[in-house]
Amino acid sequence: MTITLTLTPEQEAWLKAHAATDGAASIEEAARRIIDEHIGESELEHDELEWAKTLVNEGLAALERGDYISLEEHKARNAARLAALKD
Repeated sequence: MTITLTLTPEQEAWLKAHAATDGAASIEEAARRIIDEHIGESELEHDELEWAKTLVNEGLAALERGDYISLEEHKARNAARLAALKD
């Protein structure tokens, strides 16, 4: 598949400089490398947050069940815990 992109002059200058310092044989190769790096970083970020999906879903289910406390109750419980620690 071939895609044609029109770069701004700034983008083209940056890409040429990057290609020269990165050892890429061409601007196209430099662009492919940058895209591959970005895809890899995006996948890594997604994988790093995958663990949170289960916790978020559990929290949403608890909320739907009405299994939660008010902010005032939360503050009262914490105040009672702190008071108990001071005794």
